[in-house]
Amino acid sequence: MAMVSLKFSVPSLNFSNLRPTKRYPGMAFAATNQAAAALGVKVTQGEGNLPKLVLTSDHGSEAEIYLFGGCITSWKVPSGRDLLFVRPDAVFDKKKPISGGIPHCFPQFGPGPMQQHGFARNIDWSLVESENVEGNPTVTLELKDGPYSRAMWDFGFQARYKVILNTKSISTDLTVTNTDNKPFTFSAALHSYFRASITGVSVKGLKGCKTLNKDPDPKNPIEGREERDAVTFPGFVDCIYLDAPNEVHLDNGLGDVISIKNTNWSDAVLWNPNLQMEACYKDFVCVENAKIGTVQLEPGQSWIAKQHLSIG
Repeated sequence: MAMVSLKFSVPSLNFSNLRPTKRYPGMAFAATNQAAAALGVKVTQGEGNLPKLVLTSDHGSEAEIYLFGGCITSWKVPSGRDLLFVRPDAVFDKKKPISGGIPHCFPQFGPGPMQQHGFARNIDWSLVESENVEGNPTVTLELKDGPYSRAMWDFGFQARYKVILNTKSISTDLTVTNTDNKPFTFSAALHSYFRASITGVSVKGLKGCKTLNKDPDPKNPIEGREERDAVTFPGFVDCIYLDAPNEVHLDNGLGDVISIKNTNWSDAVLWNPNLQMEACYKDFVCVENAKIGTVQLEPGQSWIAKQHLSIG
């Protein structure tokens, strides 16, 4: 079968102030949304009236992405099961990042000189392109430096985040480009929350990895090596796996085995807060692709990392 590809470019549009009557230079929002909808992409208002993209494939899968934080909050397979998790304490008021789904950690993973996990999850991204290949919708979001980011990290950059929804998979490509005239360094992660029944959760594929266990003291992680074939979650878990393989398998305890593949995300993080979040810890697990060590980019250079989530 010949590949059919439809594409719709939206140069520099930012729907962060979306209103039903909002118009953009030379293009009515209604026309924009109509064209995007033809590709399986709908721009709508989500929780807190924040702009949200809804991707729908011809095969029945669906994803939701908030432009605030560039955060994928839902990934439903054709059966209707949502494999991602948004915490019940999540707020959608732009006062804090969305707690759940797949938030960005950039340009800093964890604590450091700027806010926890950096600023990318706490700022509006722009929708710059939509396309459809054989019934599978794809969108590209963009984040660039501005006064908010430069107050914490004084560099020119461009981050592009491509999300591809397929029948039983969702893939992301993150491209970070140095648009400054001086080099910079960063770390990053996709802080993925998966719906789960924690007593039945296991993660396979990490045996032999060097570990940095942040329990009991996150400021002084204990170095070790993973010896288990399957990592389980009988209590609090916060552990970094260095030089992780390019695929691990998550059994979510609910009947799904999710393949988590990556390219150029060199590390992995497992997290479950246990009784620190008594209201919901039994219902999710975080399995994160990460780049814990810093990446250095010279002016004009780019770094690309890919993630591919799928079920059998």
